[in-house]
Amino acid sequence: MNTRVLIAALVAGVVGFLLGWVIWGMALMGYYEANMIHYEGLMKAEGEMNLALMFVSNLCVGVVVAYACDRMGAKTLASAAVASAIIGFFFYLSIDLSFMSMMNMFSNTTVMVVDVIAYTVWIAVMGAAAGAVLGMGAKKA
Repeated sequence: MNTRVLIAALVAGVVGFLLGWVIWGMALMGYYEANMIHYEGLMKAEGEMNLALMFVSNLCVGVVVAYACDRMGAKTLASAAVASAIIGFFFYLSIDLSFMSMMNMFSNTTVMVVDVIAYTVWIAVMGAAAGAVLGMGAKKA
């Protein structure tokens, strides 16, 4: 991995952290509260959440996105967004199908669909940010 990929990973991670706050912390928070099965102690209270760990988690996804986009040659905002959306869609669909098969977490299948769509949008925007950084200073053909 070169410096540009690491910078793209950092930018994607920061974008993911901020966008995640908007998507899950504000826009969909009420929807998830209404459509998830609640278990005592499963979710931490807002003041108990570890934002530093959440940021590191987003940086890890940023590394995956930046590395994948670099290896695929997706070095524009649009191409990296599409590549990341495709990867993210199938990854998060797999995760949510796994949850549906083994856990009593979602109260209905609609919330699973919303979850996959939200994650797909989230990772597509992260990919777009990484692609923009990866393409900076690139020579035009």
